[in-house]
Amino acid sequence: MPTVLRALLLSAVLTLVPIGVGVMVADDSPPEPPPVAAYEGTPLADFDTSTALVQRSPFCDRVPPEAVREALGGDGELAAYGNGESTAALPGGTDVAHEYGCVFSGAGGAEARGWLFVPPVTLAEARGLVRTVVTRGCTAQAGAAAYGDPSVAVVCTSKNSSTASFRGLFGDAWLACSLTVRESVPAEQLLETTGRWCVAVIQAASPTAS
Repeated sequence: MPTVLRALLLSAVLTLVPIGVGVMVADDSPPEPPPVAAYEGTPLADFDTSTALVQRSPFCDRVPPEAVREALGGDGELAAYGNGESTAALPGGTDVAHEYGCVFSGAGGAEARGWLFVPPVTLAEARGLVRTVVTRGCTAQAGAAAYGDPSVAVVCTSKNSSTASFRGLFGDAWLACSLTVRESVPAEQLLETTGRWCVAVIQAASPTAS
C-alpha cells in the first residue's frame, strides 16, 4: 500500500476514535441524585431555649408537616384557633380562646398540640402557671429539658391515654405544647418524642420562621 494512502487511512481512524468515545460518553445517563435524608426533629435537650425568640402571633401554618408526621407517626388533620374564637379545643368546649393554638389529630386518637398566650405574661405570672400545671393524674418531670424560663414538663396518664407537655416563658410569651398517645408508652420515650415536637413548635412561633 502506498505510503500516502496508509497515512490517510491512519488519520481517518484516529479522527473517528475520539468521536466514538465522545458519543459513548454523551449517551451515558446522568448520575442519580443522592437520596433525601428522612426528617429528624431536634431533641429538646440539644436545643438552647434560653436564646429562642417567640412572637405572640399565629404560627400554625408554619409548623412543618414532617414534624407532625414524626410526632403522630403519620399525617395529622389541623384544627387551628385564634384570639377571641370559641373553640372545642379548650376545656369545656365553648370557651373563648385568648391564645393562638393548633391541634393536629392523627390516627387512633393521637394528638399533637401547640398553643401560645396572646396577652404578655410576666415572670411572676409564669411562676404561678408552672405551679398550677400539675393536676390530678399528672406528674412533673424533674430533670426534664428546659422549655423557656421558667418552664415545666408534665406527664399525665389516664385509663386510655398518656399526655406529655412542656410549657414555659420566652421573654413575655407563654408557649406550650403537648403530645397525646393512646397506646402504652414509657414516660421517658414519650417525653423524648414530645420534646422533638415542641422544638418544632418553638421554631414555628419564632419571628424568624419562614
